[in-house]
Amino acid sequence: MRRDIQKILDSTHDAMIAVDSDGIVTIFNRSAEKLTGQKASDVIGKSVETVIENTRLPIILKTGKSELNQQQPLNNITIITNRMPVLGDEGEIIGAIAVFRDITELIDLAERITDLSEVRETLEATINATQDAISVVDSKGIGILINPAYTRMTGYTENDVIGKDCTFDLAEGDSVHKEVLKSGKPVKGKRLKVGLMKKDVIAEAAPIIVKGVLKGSVAIIHDLTEINAIYERLDQAKQIIRNLEAKYTFDDIIGKSEIMINAIEKAKIAAETPATVIIRGESGTGKELFAHAIHNASNRRYSQFVRVNCAAISENLLESELFGYEEGAFTGASKGGKIGLFEKANGGTIFLDEIAELSLNTQAKLLRVIQEKEILKVGSNKPKTIDVRIISATNVDLEKAITDKRFRQDLYYRLNVVPIDIPALRKHKTDIPALVKHLINKYNQEYGRNVSDISTAAMERILAYDWIGNVRELENFIGRAMINIKMHEHLMTLSHMPPILYDDKDIENKIEVIPTEISNGNLDHNLQMFEKTFILKVLEKHKGSREDAAKTLGISLRTLYYKLKKLEI
Repeated sequence: MRRDIQKILDSTHDAMIAVDSDGIVTIFNRSAEKLTGQKASDVIGKSVETVIENTRLPIILKTGKSELNQQQPLNNITIITNRMPVLGDEGEIIGAIAVFRDITELIDLAERITDLSEVRETLEATINATQDAISVVDSKGIGILINPAYTRMTGYTENDVIGKDCTFDLAEGDSVHKEVLKSGKPVKGKRLKVGLMKKDVIAEAAPIIVKGVLKGSVAIIHDLTEINAIYERLDQAKQIIRNLEAKYTFDDIIGKSEIMINAIEKAKIAAETPATVIIRGESGTGKELFAHAIHNASNRRYSQFVRVNCAAISENLLESELFGYEEGAFTGASKGGKIGLFEKANGGTIFLDEIAELSLNTQAKLLRVIQEKEILKVGSNKPKTIDVRIISATNVDLEKAITDKRFRQDLYYRLNVVPIDIPALRKHKTDIPALVKHLINKYNQEYGRNVSDISTAAMERILAYDWIGNVRELENFIGRAMINIKMHEHLMTLSHMPPILYDDKDIENKIEVIPTEISNGNLDHNLQMFEKTFILKVLEKHKGSREDAAKTLGISLRTLYYKLKKLEI
């Protein structure tokens, strides 16, 4: 019978030690052997205090009170033990027993569970704190988690989404979750409309893979409304911080049409070389903008950019302005002489706008500068070496000017190394909506307005017009419309727009003055409006050629430039 009891005790997982009333070990099962590292044959019959150093069984014998669920170190492990007295038939204490087990692994497991719980709490707090909308679905595409940013963006709560198919929140487009679950690969840059307000968003999603098995998908959704607002504020900031030299870069050139992209790409290639560039196009197409951008993309970007309007400087002063003069070179010359614009641009770029307006004499001297890379000041016989990149621009047919003996052919070949043609606005009308948006943002800053959009009817009217004055005319038109918009208005409509002064293709048969532009009793204003209308129509007839327009009007080219500036054409 005793042997059977011993077998039962040895088969139990818990360790057991029993002592008699004198503290002598009477039972020591196999689990006790494993935990203590001692054999039963060596300890039975010995005092328990010699077997277990910190044993409390002698105390149990004295007090007769049980001690339950007590932790106790044993060798290099931690045990949990129950100690109880063994009572005789009369209630007397005849011994004590300790039942214990190793809880080291349980403590480690509990600590890992605690750590995992903390990680989970931290992860949830992070997901909830992020400003990006996040949604998570399981392997079947059923929603299992969203964060507060998702609710703010879409208007849907956890009760709306959790347990629903991942297409529930879509207003337009295909689910990025579905695509990820189908392919097992990340998805980026998908434009969708989501939520109750059908917001424009950019969505990204990635697979959740555990031990090689696809368990679900997590998506991050970015609100394009906020992103667009940031870009608009950035554009406004760029308007403020531009310096007084080369103000523009290729980022400032608005145009996604094929013809504009070709011009921009050619200009970018030219910027990487030291070659002379000539920019050709009608007045108002943005030739100066391209010149700035080329300079700022070149290795001369940190040096001087000097702009010269060859038509705006009188002929008798142009040579001295370009090349400078020595003291006493002519009556009225400043003491000490003057540095010319070419010398100011030394190491940088000089932009010669309206290059075709140079006299043949000045053209010859410019040719020397290009060929010899030196200038000769007025009144000096000592040339000075310079390092200047030349970018020129014109709206004149130079080939015809050569035929008419008004432009030197040898200079033409020197300037026409990298020709870049800027298209007229009427040839890339698909860029007009983006230009209008850009100009609205510009005038929001300048005029203190808060316009965010333009009506369909207003845009259709703008697109229907050919804009002979090109971007400059469009800019003037939008600027005048912005002045008519009240501070609290956010939409530009037809009612804000000034009349388009010349919208008749048959200029030979009709000249039209818009009655709404006439101010009763203001003769000067009405005369200016008629003059502006007439000049614009003549420019239209000659497809923007100022030279031909000046001939038709019977005035000099310089006088025409003066009037264009005065009338804001």
